[in-house]
Formats: sequence, C-alpha cells, structure tokens
Amino acid sequence: MITRWLAVVAIAVIAAGCGEGAGAPAAAARTNAPMAEPGVVTIAAGSPQLALLRVGAVQAADVSQNDVVAPARVVIDPNRIARVLLPVPGRIVDVTVKLGDQVEQGQPVVAVESPEADAAAGAARQADAAERQAEATLVKAEADYQRSRELLEHGAVAQKDVLAVQNDRAQALAALETARVGREQARRRLEMLGLAASGFRQRVLVRAPISGKVLEVGVAAGEYRNDTSAALMTVAELSRVWVSAEVPEPDIRFVRPGHTAAISLIAFPGRTFTGRVARIADVVDPQTRTVKVHSELANADGQLRPDMFGTVRYAGPSQRVPVVPLAAVVQQYGRPVVFVERGAGAFERRQVDVGPRVGEGIAIVRGVAPGERVVVDGAVLLKDR
Repeated sequence: MITRWLAVVAIAVIAAGCGEGAGAPAAAARTNAPMAEPGVVTIAAGSPQLALLRVGAVQAADVSQNDVVAPARVVIDPNRIARVLLPVPGRIVDVTVKLGDQVEQGQPVVAVESPEADAAAGAARQADAAERQAEATLVKAEADYQRSRELLEHGAVAQKDVLAVQNDRAQALAALETARVGREQARRRLEMLGLAASGFRQRVLVRAPISGKVLEVGVAAGEYRNDTSAALMTVAELSRVWVSAEVPEPDIRFVRPGHTAAISLIAFPGRTFTGRVARIADVVDPQTRTVKVHSELANADGQLRPDMFGTVRYAGPSQRVPVVPLAAVVQQYGRPVVFVERGAGAFERRQVDVGPRVGEGIAIVRGVAPGERVVVDGAVLLKDR
C-alpha cells in the first residue's frame, strides 16, 4: 500500500512540473500583450471589419449661427390689396367681372344707376349758370362804377353815390368768386363719378382701384345698395406676397429687417424660396408670446397662394466650423459620437456637439477639428465594440 501511495505522489509531482513548463509561455505572452487605451477601439489588421470602414478628413464650412425657424403661412401684401366700394348709393345694373378674373387699374367692374348722378349733373349745370350770371352782374357793376366816376369828375353826382356803386362792384366780384368755386366743386364731383356735365340718367362706372386678381365678389346685378362702406369685391395684386411667421419672443432679437428668409412650403416639398424680411410687428402676441415677422417674396408666376403653410428659417451670422458627413455621427447612450482615427486600426470614440445640417453633412460645434480623420462610413460597426 505504501509503495502504491508513493507511486501516485510521484506521478502528481511529474504532472505538476510538466504543467508549469507548458503554461510559462502563455503567461509571458499575457504579460507582454499591449494594454488597450481607454476609449480607443482597436481592430486587427487582417480583420474583414476593417475593410468595411471608410475614413475621411474633417472639412470646414461657413455655417450660420443662431438660426431661427418658425411656422409660417403665405398672406397677401396689405399694400397690394384693395376693396371696391360704391361712390354713391344706387341700383347695380351690371357686374362686368367674375371671381378670379385679372383686372387692370381703372377698368370698369360695376355699373350703377343712382339719383345722385342726376343730382351731380344738375348741380354742375346750375353752377355753370350761376357763374355766367355772376359774370354778367360784375360787368354791369364795373360799368356803373366807371360811369359814376366820370360823373363825379364833372360834379354830377355826390361822393356817397360813387361809394355805393363801388360797394356794388366789390360784391359782384365776391359773388363771381363764389360762383367759380361752386362750379369747380361741381365739376370735381362729376369727374370723380366719371360723368359728363350734360345729360341725365348716366350710369356711374365703378372702376378697379389697382391691377390684380379678383379674389372676392359680393354683389350681383339688380341689387340696390345704400351702404357705400360695404365692399363690392376685393382685388389683390399677387406678383409679390408676404410670408408671415410667428417667431418666439426669445428669438426675435436674432431677426432684423432686410435679413434673408429661407422659406419651405408644404405645397412644394424639397424646394426652398428666398425672401427678405419686410416688417417686424411692434407688439408681442400676449397669448402665444410670439412676434409676427413678414417676409416679402416674389410670386411672378402666381404659384404661391394665400394661406399656404410652411416654415421659414432666418439665418444668423456665419462662422467657420468643422463639418462631417451624416453617417460619421452615431448615437451612443443618447449622446452623438464620432470615431477619430488614432493609427492603423485604432479609433478613438469621441463625444461631440452637433449643429445644423449643411447639405449632406452636419456641423460639429465641439469635439473635433478640421483636418482630423474620422470614420465617415461604417461608424455604426464600431459603436458596440
């Protein structure tokens, strides 16, 4: 038994010696292996994954800062819209345009028969007659005055009689001036109504106040209208329109009259219109805490229609910042990161702060510098390593 026990011990000792000799190189290898640097992902030179990565240099571009983006809609320029009103009460006998028609300034759009038209023509004729009568009275008064002076020189009349005639002459002059004023007022009234001084039962033609498109029609032939403040129709000139945006109160300090506005409309996806800030409201809306900003926009082809919705971007001052492709930025634990090349197969995981889109890329506010090389394609393969 003792002999058998000694044999077992000897075998165990020999096995232990052999194990120590075989494990020595592995331990040495573990001791000499390079330690991975924190935050650096290393891929072996022969790994197929390395061939899937594409590295490029960080570029630089001028990117606007403090951009303001706000919802907006197309509205009519208030300086290019007019309501057509009746100059006098009367019966509508003709409406010569329809909804959507293009009209020119001064074009007749409504015809009206009105008692005031006859009254205006009659007043003009009366004013002409009064002026002629005043002129005849002045001629007589002037003749009487000259004759009384001649008689006074020969002692045929008293001085007081000459003074009386002189007073009549002065009154005739004043009456003539009054008659001429009345005639001018009557003629001006006829001119405003577009009527001739002779003739009655003339129609008053209501004309378009501006050139543009008829957007609303609220009258029909046969109606009698007493209210001269109610609009018959609305005409708007739409070759230029406004885009009205609701800019939040904290951002209004970044917007100034004359600034460029980049406008995107739902009706035209993928297209950007360029306008210019024409007016900023003087008050803040107490309900929404926003300020209305109106940008002027060309609309020569008429494709922009009032009440179209979209967004407007007001660009701030430009600053040169690093820019990388969109694929270079990945999200890790809720933070954007890029992988910066540190050497062959070695990539540093670096958190960055991103800015606005720049074409097919994105601005980097903090984290990388122009000229550094980052993974621009395949960065998602490194995210979980």
